[in-house]
Amino acid sequence: MENSYQFLEDQLKGDLPDFDEIIESYRQMIISVSGWRKVFSISGDEEDADGRISRADAYLCALIAYVYGSSVDNETIIVARDGRNTGSMISGCAVRILLALGKKVAFLSIASAPEIMAYSSQLEGASFFYISASHNPIGHNGFKFGRDGGVYSSQTSADLIRRFSLFMKDPAILSKLQRLSKEVTSSQIDQVLNDKDAHKRAALDAYYQLLIKTNRIDEKQKEALKVSKIGIIGELNGSARAVSIDRELFESLSLPYKSFNTLPGICVHPIVPEGENLDLCRNLLREEHLKEGSFVLGYVPDNDGDRGNIVYWDELQKKVVPLQAQELFALISLIELTRASQENEKLAIAVNGPTSLLVDNLCSRLGARVERCEVGEANVVLRGEQLRKEGWCVPLVGEGSNGGIISYPCKVRDPMNTLLSIVNLLSDENLFRKVTRLHQSKPSLSIAVKALEKRTITGSFSSKAKLKIKSNDYKRLKENYIALFTSSFEKRRREMESEFGIHDWKLELTVKTECFRYRYDQEFEVEAKGGLKVLLYDSQQRVSDFLWMRASGTEPVFRIAVDAEGDDQKRHDDLLTWHRNLILSADKKSH
Repeated sequence: MENSYQFLEDQLKGDLPDFDEIIESYRQMIISVSGWRKVFSISGDEEDADGRISRADAYLCALIAYVYGSSVDNETIIVARDGRNTGSMISGCAVRILLALGKKVAFLSIASAPEIMAYSSQLEGASFFYISASHNPIGHNGFKFGRDGGVYSSQTSADLIRRFSLFMKDPAILSKLQRLSKEVTSSQIDQVLNDKDAHKRAALDAYYQLLIKTNRIDEKQKEALKVSKIGIIGELNGSARAVSIDRELFESLSLPYKSFNTLPGICVHPIVPEGENLDLCRNLLREEHLKEGSFVLGYVPDNDGDRGNIVYWDELQKKVVPLQAQELFALISLIELTRASQENEKLAIAVNGPTSLLVDNLCSRLGARVERCEVGEANVVLRGEQLRKEGWCVPLVGEGSNGGIISYPCKVRDPMNTLLSIVNLLSDENLFRKVTRLHQSKPSLSIAVKALEKRTITGSFSSKAKLKIKSNDYKRLKENYIALFTSSFEKRRREMESEFGIHDWKLELTVKTECFRYRYDQEFEVEAKGGLKVLLYDSQQRVSDFLWMRASGTEPVFRIAVDAEGDDQKRHDDLLTWHRNLILSADKKSH
């Protein structure tokens, strides 16, 4: 795949582009601590799968590699990409610059995000440079950086961003990049390509061993899985998972497995694995289940394969249904905390602000502590590490709002861990009884989901989950919201008590790895960044519902959600309408 002119040829040779072109390319890029991305397809169309990038973008990619390579002490840098076709040219530009800076390059070509991260934790003295735009449309691409199995901390990422922005003020950097790219010989490039297969195999081996360790799979468990014969299908949609560990992993555990759409870069439907984009997998699983009843699970990954949404055969409804993000996260949390409780007394979990109270209520069964953090994988991973240093057993952390589960010792989401957790539940009757509190039912995902507490939650990809605003003064907007909510709640107090059983409220603020709760009559400081949540209390001073909001770091919208008690859709919708209207009113007062 990489033996093409896009990778072998020096993309920076010839006349230098105008620096204004580079500036314009830079301005189109979304840069945050969670990743850097833009539309790289040469047409500018985010749905265009053309593998070519513009000359300006080639220089931009080279500069990103230069900033990264000259900022890290690591001698070896692992470079890989997801299934996007633009990844070949982008990786070619990056590899040249990294070689010119004297780095050893371990090139994997196409690899899933968990795979490159697993390799970075095993390859001594290595960091990673991953080219991916995750769930964004096929014309996008981007970058993630890290080491030791996970992305860099917010602070390290912010330092890279600052350094990159400084170079965007220096036109002289273009000639330096061109010179560095020209210095790299064809024999150096050939050596990188010749070593590719060995590094890929080593990365897959590291990844496989990490998955076995994470899921605590021993010979006894392998025998149980062999007997269970739980079948899985993967509708891979041209993602990096098509050339990852999936088939090898499942077949080594005697789990029947079939995969579809396995040519990287050929996406048969939009990338984000939500809603109607799961329909093909649902249909495929139905067909396979009717042929062979053992096939009961299916998954669809995003393009870098660190996320995979699950569908399953529901024998109660006699059809294939998707697992909702919050349900999935809550169920996996309960499974893994239950398993860990057999050996540990001090249990804890770190979750993001909009994770449903379903998790808190399930954790209370096991006496497990729930820690809230700001949205972002790096925050929950860091909080989990802090808790472990304090002596807590933290088998997983994650973001329930998007179903993102990070199973320890992994530092990134991974659908393989999610699937194996479900398989463990379905193959172990004792575990199933403990998780569901049912003693006569045969292990079934349908029954396990049905046994969960009922809550009505705003979907993270619902059109109702974001709100366009005009103000860019997020601190003032939040302050106005709090004042408006305080007044509105007093006016509606009797109505809230009679209609919803809500008697009181508090504020919850999340900033990075910290969470603060306040009564409305306390003094506190609201920050522009971070999540704001209104906790609603019943007559027993138990949190029954919450209203959540957070300003997006990349666009003028507020991400919003309501987590409502029970399965009363009207309760959820009434609370959400109230929440939205108060935010819009606060916005008007803020600009």
